[in-house]
Amino acid sequence: MANAQSSSPLLSDATKAGYTLTELLVVLLILGLLAAALTPITIDQMNRAKARAAKLQMEGLASALALFVADVGRAPTDQEGLNALVVQPLGAEAWAGPYVRAADRLIDPWNRRYVLTTPGANGATFSIKSLGADGIDGGKGANADLEVS
Repeated sequence: MANAQSSSPLLSDATKAGYTLTELLVVLLILGLLAAALTPITIDQMNRAKARAAKLQMEGLASALALFVADVGRAPTDQEGLNALVVQPLGAEAWAGPYVRAADRLIDPWNRRYVLTTPGANGATFSIKSLGADGIDGGKGANADLEVS
């Protein structure tokens, strides 16, 4: 009998060392529910951050364009576009750029080029626009267009 009692505690210690399948499934279920609840919130925060970054980048580009206009005496043409801030356009002898360090600054957080319109909206010299997450004119939320004049 002594042998039976001494081997019994060894078996019970071995079974207590791990988790049961039910416990693992419950933990996985809880993790799945947390992921399902937090994913939309995280995606929404990322989209808001991209929109804020795009707005800041466009304001910087607008400042650079204002310097370009002050130096050259005109806004870049539609053909020249925002590249006129990086590379001197033909016929712009008073160009004192580059006004932007690199061409990659002309791309929005969704990896699309900013759109320059001259003349801009409401009588402005120019407008800079990002088409948002969807890349299509119009939209709401993350797909909303962003514009700076």
